[in-house]
Amino acid sequence: MDSVNPLNIFQGLATLAASEPAVIAMRLFLIALGMLLIYLGRKGVLEGLLMIPMGLGMAAVNAGVLFLADGRQGNLFVDPLVQEAEPLIAALQINWLQPIYTFTFSNGLIACLVFMGIGALLDVGYVMARPFQSMFIALCAELGTVVVFPLAHFAGLSLNDSAAVAVIGGADGPMILFTALILSEDLFVPITVVAYLYLGLTYGGYPYMIKLLVPKHIRGMRMPAEPVREVTPSQKIAFCVIASTLLCLLFPVAAPLFLSLFVGVVVRESNLRNYAELFSGPLLYGATFFLGLLLGVLCEAHTILNPDVLVLLVLGILALTISGLGGLAGGYILYFATGKKYNPVIGIAGVSCLPTTAKVAQKCVAEVTPDAVVLPQALGASISGVITSAIFAGIFIAAIQ
Repeated sequence: MDSVNPLNIFQGLATLAASEPAVIAMRLFLIALGMLLIYLGRKGVLEGLLMIPMGLGMAAVNAGVLFLADGRQGNLFVDPLVQEAEPLIAALQINWLQPIYTFTFSNGLIACLVFMGIGALLDVGYVMARPFQSMFIALCAELGTVVVFPLAHFAGLSLNDSAAVAVIGGADGPMILFTALILSEDLFVPITVVAYLYLGLTYGGYPYMIKLLVPKHIRGMRMPAEPVREVTPSQKIAFCVIASTLLCLLFPVAAPLFLSLFVGVVVRESNLRNYAELFSGPLLYGATFFLGLLLGVLCEAHTILNPDVLVLLVLGILALTISGLGGLAGGYILYFATGKKYNPVIGIAGVSCLPTTAKVAQKCVAEVTPDAVVLPQALGASISGVITSAIFAGIFIAAIQ
């Protein structure tokens, strides 16, 4: 009887042995990176809700590669590039995450579900109490989007791909996913993966930017007491209805996300508790979990080795860095415009990785002055950042598509 080659049994090892050196190195690197994301998410250095499932998916998909029936290497998780009807039906019957990817991820539905959940947690009163300051900070924090768009085109990307990667500067994950899906179908997967990977890193990276650019005596300053303007639920609902209708009228291409965000807020303010608990609980956390898991599974070595991905990696981190600098610059402008009464750290919250950047601002200030509270102003800027990132995405889609 012929001896059995152990590698034919352990196909993860067999495909590793049969791969090119670059693929072997990338698979091992992504497995290690996935484990690192799990560790950092568990320690709270990165956003655990997203990074833990993403890291585990990344490690599993790069370990679980096998030989398919036609001799190609692949996995039983998902095929993001399948388009023809017959192969798609086959993939839906074989790949366990294919139905979630096909019916929620690749059509933007999962982004809308996340936005509904976020809306149910938002208090737009933070924006309504100080609309001009909040929107000014948010606009300044779109600097990365504005700067990276021409840079990406100069680097050789098409206008569509340049706009899709530039939107990373807005730091709004669902908006990036939605924009890339419409404008850059070929690079949709790597743009989305790069964006979410970097969005998780903002939680760990932005505090260093703040400490570098904002002196300690300014960083720890308290915000002056201001008259508390009580915004009633009816006023908040009216704001949402008007804002949603106006934004949908101006930017119909982004209307699904506008509706999803504001319907969540309206449900919250209408005291529809069953809906609010559904949106902010199972819907949000379920969508976030599968979003993270799918993003990890999409980090397959052959996808990451695409030569365009290196450009995306550089442009993505550049967009988020410039947006952070723009937000802090906006904070400094308000600091001097108000006679040094506005804490410039709040500017980082305009980068709308909600609520991460708002929590980063509060944490950095509290490290210097434990009883200083800037979270209301930071949340106002961060919520405004969601709106401005949607506006920029709508402009790009309408002008370029």
